[in-house]
Amino acid sequence: MRATTQITAILILALLLTGCALPVQAAPATCAVEVGFSPEGSAQELVLRAVESANREIRLAGYSFTSPEVVRALVAAHRRGVDVRVVVDRRGNTGKANVAALNLLAGAGIPTRTISAYAIHHDKFIVADRKTVETGSFNYTRAAAQRNSENALLVSACPSLAKQYLEHWESRWGQGVDWKMTY
Repeated sequence: MRATTQITAILILALLLTGCALPVQAAPATCAVEVGFSPEGSAQELVLRAVESANREIRLAGYSFTSPEVVRALVAAHRRGVDVRVVVDRRGNTGKANVAALNLLAGAGIPTRTISAYAIHHDKFIVADRKTVETGSFNYTRAAAQRNSENALLVSACPSLAKQYLEHWESRWGQGVDWKMTY
């Protein structure tokens, strides 16, 4: 499912539905928004599109990370000259599939860190080229793509939103520890 609209309308709707009165910075009317769901496949499609669209920089923050498709896309981006960096939750990435995915990233030369400063580093977002944000409930795992009910939101051409996510990512990166390959 694809939808294009102003991000401001989505933020206002979210505030109305949750009853929150948080300060919101209005985004320019040029922001394009698309939504995807899993297990229908459109959530992972948006995640991969965010990675594949990057020309200069990708910053990924995640909780659990095992997706071979996302690993392949990140490595391909790195090989085409994109500066890719990944920070994920430490405790949420101790399984064999998690370790294998992180080892593949690090082995490809992608700076990768884990963070344990919080009970759970539950962030799930990508910032591409400082203007595109992918976010939502979608963990970067095969289960999120194939078995779970998940959502992803891709907000393109929105540097003001990307700047806020990038600042958050940088704070988490600074608290992380470099991933050490285990093989």
